[in-house]
Amino acid sequence: MNVSPQVGRADLPPLSARSVVLSLLLGTHPPELPVKELVRAVEPFGVGGSTLRAALSRMVAAGDLRRTDAVYGLSDRLLTRQRRQDEAVEARTRAWDGDWEMVVITTTGRGPAERAELRTRLATLRLAELREGVWLRPANLRRTLPKDLAQVAQTYAARPARPARELAGELWPLDSWAGTARALRAHVADARLPADRFTAFAAVVRHLLADPVLPPGLLPAGWPGPELRAAYADFQREITGAIGR
Repeated sequence: MNVSPQVGRADLPPLSARSVVLSLLLGTHPPELPVKELVRAVEPFGVGGSTLRAALSRMVAAGDLRRTDAVYGLSDRLLTRQRRQDEAVEARTRAWDGDWEMVVITTTGRGPAERAELRTRLATLRLAELREGVWLRPANLRRTLPKDLAQVAQTYAARPARPARELAGELWPLDSWAGTARALRAHVADARLPADRFTAFAAVVRHLLADPVLPPGLLPAGWPGPELRAAYADFQREITGAIGR
C-alpha cells in the first residue's frame, strides 16, 4: 500500500536559496530567467544578491541549472521534474470505463537500490502496489506508460473482481491524503508574507504529486484535490505575472 506523507504546519521549514530558485524556475515557462530577474524575484523571500549568486554557482556545478551568458535555466534532469509537476497540477483524465492498468514486475535478481528506484518510479506513475510485484490503478489518466517499462515488467488491462471503491481504499490512504490537503489549504489561506506563501505552496506541489487522481466515483465525498490544484494554479499565475512585470 502506498503511504501519503503527512504535511502539517510544523513540517514547512523555510526555503533555502536553492529551493526558492528551483521553485521559481519550475513554475516558469520556459524555465529560464536572467540573473537580474532572479535577484528581484528572490528578494521578497529574504535571499540577498550575494547569497543568490553563490547558490546559482553551486547549482550549475551540481547539474541543477545550465547557464547561457547571464540567463539561468533548468537542466534536462529538472525539466523532467517540471513536466511531472505540470502533470500533477493539470491532472489530465478521461472518462473511466472500469478498466484498470496493471503492471507485473517480471525481472528478478535486482539489488535493493534498483528495486527501490523502480518502486519510486511506479509510484510516480500513480500506480499502487497490491502485493509485491503487482501494481495497478484505474485506467482514467490520459497517458501511456513509458515504453522502457517493458524491460522489467508486463502491462495489462484488468478488471478486478473486487468492488472498485473498496480496492481503491485499500491501495491509497485517501482519508489521510484528504486531511493533509485540507490542512495545507488552510495554511495557504492564513499565510500572508511572500516567503510563508511560497513555502506553503511548495508543500502543496509535493502533496499533489501524491494525489492518485482517481475517478470521482472512487473518492470520498468532498475530495479536496481539485480545490488544491486550483489554489496552486492561481498562485503560479501570480508568481509568473510578478516576474514578467
